[in-house]
Parts: sequence; C-alpha cells; structure tokens
Amino acid sequence: MAVPKRRTSKSKKNMRRAHWKAQPPAATKCSHCHQPKQPHMVCPNCGYYGGREVIKPEEEES
Repeated sequence: MAVPKRRTSKSKKNMRRAHWKAQPPAATKCSHCHQPKQPHMVCPNCGYYGGREVIKPEEEES
C-alpha cells in the first residue's frame, strides 16, 4: 500500500482546496411572471411551469 513519504503542508492542502467555495443557487426568470425562480422548478410566485399552471399560488393572509 502506498504511503506518503512527507506530510502535506498547510500551503499545499489549502491550494488543493482553493476551488471548494460555495456557489450561489442558480436563478432564471419565470416565463409567465418574470420573477426569479430555480430552473426546472415550479415558480413559487405564480405556480406556472412549462407554460401552464401546475399549482395554485398561496395567497398571503393579512
């Protein structure tokens, strides 16, 4: 079994992990109400997906 000859330094470890940063979630515009929504998901604002109404949007009660 292969065993490292030297310990990996903090510098080398951090260079390897430099691209492990968090990405913001992707957002697209809804084709019906033009509000931002996640791709391939029903729009939470209007309830449309693929040009047709899939769910009824919940009304805010005041």
